[in-house]
Amino acid sequence: MHQKGHYGAALVAYAPIVFILTALGYTTLGVLGGAVVVGGAMLPDVDQRIPGVKHRGPTHTVWFALAVGTVVGVGGLLLGASRGVLAALGTGLFGAVVGTLTVVAHILADVLTPTGVRPFAPVRGEKYTLDVVTAANPIANYALLVIGAVVAGVAVAGGLALST
Repeated sequence: MHQKGHYGAALVAYAPIVFILTALGYTTLGVLGGAVVVGGAMLPDVDQRIPGVKHRGPTHTVWFALAVGTVVGVGGLLLGASRGVLAALGTGLFGAVVGTLTVVAHILADVLTPTGVRPFAPVRGEKYTLDVVTAANPIANYALLVIGAVVAGVAVAGGLALST
């Protein structure tokens, strides 16, 4: 998928989390996490700018997702440290989930394409593809973006309705 499609996939994947956070009264945190997921939606495609790294190679694996989750989690841990141990652990866990989900959503969107992905390489080399649409299909990319925006919007509205 292209950028708009990946933004939509990120929003769809993050919707359950923003729903829960908003329902619990953490709307600002929910929106911040959404901004991180959408902002990082294209991170796995950094491989296209690194000479010698195959597109949809190492940056499109669960290992990369876990690495990004670890980095963002440590960042969250450090951000929360000034508020005590529990806050540090909470923001660290939240960061880890958001960072991991950012890459997982990208991989899942690429599964829709004929090229697919090998998310467990190099441990397992199976390719996963649903072969539904090409990555460059503008209708599919816009549709995924709209679906993501609607699903995330409904999640926030539903969470707000439950929190009052």
